[in-house]
Amino acid sequence: MRIDIDPESSTAPFEQVKLQILDQVRDGRLIAGTKLPTVRALAEQLGLAANTVAKSYRELEALGAIETRGRLGSFVASTGDASAGVAARAATDYVATVRGLGLSDDVARSLVEAAIRGA
Repeated sequence: MRIDIDPESSTAPFEQVKLQILDQVRDGRLIAGTKLPTVRALAEQLGLAANTVAKSYRELEALGAIETRGRLGSFVASTGDASAGVAARAATDYVATVRGLGLSDDVARSLVEAAIRGA
């Protein structure tokens, strides 16, 4: 597993770690069951605080991309990257909210597009 932290990036280091691990899960470089380095080992390797890596791992676990097995460590989850499912549920909730407000689908699309451009 290779992770490069860009100290000049506007993206926080914990987010860089999280996104790079997610990318490696998505493209198959990290497959289900792969054991991840311990928080301390990865933090030391990257020159980051252990709490920074721990935050990345917690967020990855919340997304369903990794699972922690107590003293055995953290592993790529058997379901792999579950973020698409989380995003689909968020999209469904968004559509229900927008329609509940009486807005058209065209307005909903334009709001999403504006949000993407602004991100």
